[in-house]
Amino acid sequence: MQNVKRLWGVIILMAVCNLVLTSLLITHTMNQTEPSQPTEPEQQGEQKNERVVAKIGNREITMQELQTALERHYGVELLGQLLDREVISLEGTETGTAIGNAEIDRELKRMQQGYESEKQFYASMQSQLGLSEQQIREDVTNKLLLEKLATSHIQITDAQVDEYIRTHADEFKQETEYNILQIIVSTKDQANKVLAELAKGVSFATLARDRSLDDATNNTGGDLGWIEGDDPFIAAPVLDAAKLLKVGEVSKPVSMAQGFAIVKLKNKRDKANPDQSFIRENVRRELALQQAPPLKDYVLQLRTKWKVSIVDPQLR
Repeated sequence: MQNVKRLWGVIILMAVCNLVLTSLLITHTMNQTEPSQPTEPEQQGEQKNERVVAKIGNREITMQELQTALERHYGVELLGQLLDREVISLEGTETGTAIGNAEIDRELKRMQQGYESEKQFYASMQSQLGLSEQQIREDVTNKLLLEKLATSHIQITDAQVDEYIRTHADEFKQETEYNILQIIVSTKDQANKVLAELAKGVSFATLARDRSLDDATNNTGGDLGWIEGDDPFIAAPVLDAAKLLKVGEVSKPVSMAQGFAIVKLKNKRDKANPDQSFIRENVRRELALQQAPPLKDYVLQLRTKWKVSIVDPQLR
């Protein structure tokens, strides 16, 4: 139930919201741009629309072209996101429903499972999506408020939580995490040559940098970081090989789709289980969401209640 990779569902939402912010920033910039000398209204419009933001040879890209492209490709989706956020906020205000810092921190803690540290989580969000810690907290707040509103009429008893935990024991068992290094090469012969150089004392990191085809890890010594045993983003043959190794051992050539891998188990550890109150709260929330209407349907109901209308026909 608490599979960490469900975080990517949240990341997609964050990416969309980031596009919203980008579009708003561009629009704001356009609105704030004024000519240095007073001109007629038509001239002001022409100057703003013809503001050059990029060049390709003799070709100039204007702010108006960028604005038009943003509206054409993202306008409907971005406007929908803004409207959804607004009706959720209005409903929260009307019903006196709010999200406290403790709830936000608890959700962030859940999202950070699978990352080595809180710092690594935020660095990852910044590098992959350009999202700051504050933006992530805002997205999480909106998500939690929506869920709380949609499940406000649903009561989950302690007995229901106990029954779920009892019947889904595999979801709550202690898991092992693996710190894996890998070198990816094209052929088995190349893999054997890597093993031969390792036997001569050449460092794994050096060979990963010089030989590995995996651009994502070759500059970091082939380090995949801490990985859960069922991580869907890591090639299954690599994971399977790592589980058979002792810490510090190197595998034989492992056949995979990209060619062959040499795998080293740098370290392993038992994954720390969240405390029982944390587990029970997440179970209670998930059970309530299962009984609630789909969140998309609920947001549509809020749009109707708050009389949302899209005036521009191109954005409907």
